[in-house]
Amino acid sequence: MRIGNLYGPDATFLGVPAADPDWPAEWPGTGAAIIGAPFDGGTSHRPGCRFGPQAIRFTDYLPHDGKRPSLALGLDPLFELSVVDLGDVEMPSGETEKSLRALEARITQVASLGVIPVILGGDHTIALPDVTGVARHVGWGRVSVIHFDAHADTGNTQMGSLYGHGTPMRRLIESGACRGDRFLQIGLRGYWPEPETLDWMAEQGMRSFEMSEVLQRGLDDVLDEAIGLAMTDCDAVFLSVDVDVVDPGSAPGTGTPEPGGLTSRQLLDAVRRIGMESPVAGLDVVEVSPPYDHAEITAYLANRIVLEALGGIAWRRRAERGEKNRTPADPLLKDR
Repeated sequence: MRIGNLYGPDATFLGVPAADPDWPAEWPGTGAAIIGAPFDGGTSHRPGCRFGPQAIRFTDYLPHDGKRPSLALGLDPLFELSVVDLGDVEMPSGETEKSLRALEARITQVASLGVIPVILGGDHTIALPDVTGVARHVGWGRVSVIHFDAHADTGNTQMGSLYGHGTPMRRLIESGACRGDRFLQIGLRGYWPEPETLDWMAEQGMRSFEMSEVLQRGLDDVLDEAIGLAMTDCDAVFLSVDVDVVDPGSAPGTGTPEPGGLTSRQLLDAVRRIGMESPVAGLDVVEVSPPYDHAEITAYLANRIVLEALGGIAWRRRAERGEKNRTPADPLLKDR
């Protein structure tokens, strides 16, 4: 049974067709499916990202018609990938483990059909079932993770609990769903984690690109290394984007804002490039908290993160079929 938006009027992502997750035969040829994960029970500071899926689906100034042709790539990712929206997973507040199990079951089902799950969060606790569900299809330890975030999310516990938005990456590595040495983090900064957690991360072989390194080397150089590592001895990539990787001046609507992050332009270019250059098998966009947003700035950004990532994936699939593609560097009106 399809559940619509749990926290607002039912609408699909930018008007793509609604689909019932229990009847995949009704959505043949689908390459990617939108899944809402309206959960903020793992939030440690400002709540509200249970309303994130609705905001990401709704927020745009263009018609809600299921069409979004990309100027940069010369294709419409919603059309190319036959994107559908499966609605929200029921994730009852206060029942963390039940909620995470329900989400993992949905991700596992979708991934097993060869469809890319695109999860709209919700807080970053959901990365645990998101990546686990994809790994159950691709192979245990065969999925690398490229993780954009201000925070490492590798804490051992959070307020005495194993589950929270500060712990999912540790749980993933401990479970074996993904390897520590194929876990790439971009944009870390600020004043956490503490030395003990950093030592644990080093022991796992994690590669974390702090903002100071991104600024010194340049984001393109960092992405060269991250994508290269992600593609080594793994079969697929999971892309996990916490909007707080972006400077809060461009993404104020989030629970744990940390000044000094990426620009929105840098992030959009980065997720598109990852889609173009690596076999993305799943992605999530998390920590959009509409109650703290201003003029829907963060919701607009999150919406475009999804579109740019899907655009990159669609471009890659075209290239694999041997079809002609334009690149973001091509003059817009060339050959017209």
